[in-house]
Amino acid sequence: MDAESQERFREFVESRSSALLRTAVLLCGGDRHAAEDQLQNALVKVAGRWSRVEEPEAYVRQVLYRQQVSRWRLKWPRREVAVAEPPERAGDGDQSAAELRVVMRGALARLTPRQRSVLVLRYFEDLPEADVARVLGCTVGTVRSTTHRSLARLRQLAPELAALGGPDDADETADAAPPRDISPVQPVEPVEVRP
Repeated sequence: MDAESQERFREFVESRSSALLRTAVLLCGGDRHAAEDQLQNALVKVAGRWSRVEEPEAYVRQVLYRQQVSRWRLKWPRREVAVAEPPERAGDGDQSAAELRVVMRGALARLTPRQRSVLVLRYFEDLPEADVARVLGCTVGTVRSTTHRSLARLRQLAPELAALGGPDDADETADAAPPRDISPVQPVEPVEVRP
């Protein structure tokens, strides 16, 4: 890498590393140390290809997502992240933004890496389902079903987040066909089975 390219790479890292680290932290379930390692590995890969990369931030994000996919596909057991239970809510249930971030981070940490990745791409990065599928190397149907299960699990883990609103299952099925008018099922008479 020549001196000019090196300087442009340094400027890129200085200007975009905090935003990229936030994404990596979300992908790693709040584990900042793992996120820093993941981002460092991604930046090393970008540095090796710097002269050929047209969109460096998009390339780094792509590497981060691919590393996360590789992480959840490991065959050996992964280290589990221990999280403390959120404190009981006092008073009328009003929580500060900081408390909600702690609850969200804890709930995200308890999701599987695949579920975290899908939610981060869909709702933090605001990517459409087709783009999430392309980034993660799966089908749109897999993205939809994983999003549905991930949101249900997130609601189960942190019911206090429901007060914030956020993505509903209705948003995901807005393009689905309207329900058909199905007549009530008539009871069936029992059938005697002869041996």
